[in-house]
Amino acid sequence: ASLTVSAADLNAADARCAVWARELSFAQSVADHDRPAFVAHVGDNAIFGAESPDPQVGRDAVLARWDGLISGSRILLKWYPQQVVVGGDGDVAVSSGPALYEFVAPQPGQPDYMIGGFHSVWRKSDDGVWHVIFDDGVEPKVAGESDIEAFRSGRREECPFD
Repeated sequence: ASLTVSAADLNAADARCAVWARELSFAQSVADHDRPAFVAHVGDNAIFGAESPDPQVGRDAVLARWDGLISGSRILLKWYPQQVVVGGDGDVAVSSGPALYEFVAPQPGQPDYMIGGFHSVWRKSDDGVWHVIFDDGVEPKVAGESDIEAFRSGRREECPFD
């Protein structure tokens, strides 16, 4: 019997759907302004803004940068996965999808909404729980009504990989 795992096995629906559900839960922690729930999704040594010139290295740095997003004081951030793939030994996954930024009190000349995207790298810990270890976004642009509607209508609670 071979000990290697094929790409098809890694991308079986159960693994992809576990990360899909975890990504939705992560987004919900921000939508609910639930800091402890947010923390539970972030790996100890996570790096956010991974491709930026000033990445946040470690959970504490991530929390410091995300505090305003979690509280929703200036921006209400929503996102959801559209794609999940699993690699490594079945313990690493990448998720990606759109992100919608709604400014709570836009300044003059600032848009009400912007649309961007995200990509997150997840690692499954020894206890079977997935945690974000790398995260970054796609530069947002001003969102028109059609962008907002497409974002809202595109969200799926049910994993599409079943």
